[in-house]
Amino acid sequence: MLKETLLKATQAGGQVLQHYFNGAFQISSKSTINDLVTEADKGAETAIFKVIQDTYPDHFILSEESGELVTTSNTKWIIDPLDGTVNFAHGIPICCVSIGVEVDGEMVLGAVYNPFLNEFYFAEKGKGATRNDKPIHVSAKTDLGSACMATGFPYQWEGGENDPVDIFAYFVKRGQAVRRLGSAAIDLCWVADGRFDGYYEHTLNAWDAAAGFLIVEEAGGKVTDFKGNRYSPYQRTLIATNGNIHQQLVDVVNGKF
Repeated sequence: MLKETLLKATQAGGQVLQHYFNGAFQISSKSTINDLVTEADKGAETAIFKVIQDTYPDHFILSEESGELVTTSNTKWIIDPLDGTVNFAHGIPICCVSIGVEVDGEMVLGAVYNPFLNEFYFAEKGKGATRNDKPIHVSAKTDLGSACMATGFPYQWEGGENDPVDIFAYFVKRGQAVRRLGSAAIDLCWVADGRFDGYYEHTLNAWDAAAGFLIVEEAGGKVTDFKGNRYSPYQRTLIATNGNIHQQLVDVVNGKF
């Protein structure tokens, strides 16, 4: 029932995004000019909440738009109703619904749905990962220099270690390719699907990666923080790779060029 509810909720959110896409909708800024929220974010969240709460009214929910709906349940739904809001606002079809389900502190289910590319990614702990019900696996690349990388940039950067511009410049100058899609959940799914060989980002929230990191792991990849420790959605930094290039990417992110 948990899996079925997840799939239904993710699809419900995706239907709302399709309704609003390329139409007229209200847009407002949250923390910065590039941190947006739209009617679609809120509408998708409402649709997702309804599916979950109709079946599990006592479950804990953490969502980007509404924050925490705290209960004593050991099951937590971690939701981004629209990952890639800036893309969505500009009619760029790189955006998605992302929902992870955590039980007793362990991520057990993850779903990411991009209705505009008709790609539905899903993973269940210990049972592998799929795109549109077909198994997926990470790439076999072994050399970071010939890898296709993805990254994202923080809304604000006040300096410090692991400067995102310096790392990006490294890959521009010395790597085969580096891409910035604007959706952490899709970046992670594309690592899982072998399209990207690796992905790193500095300041993620739990809802950005809760589903995607499980999908990468279940597709045979590796996900850690910038220090190389196993990733938790409650950490800010993330590195996801096919596993073969992981230590190479950890080194670069930590300035060992």
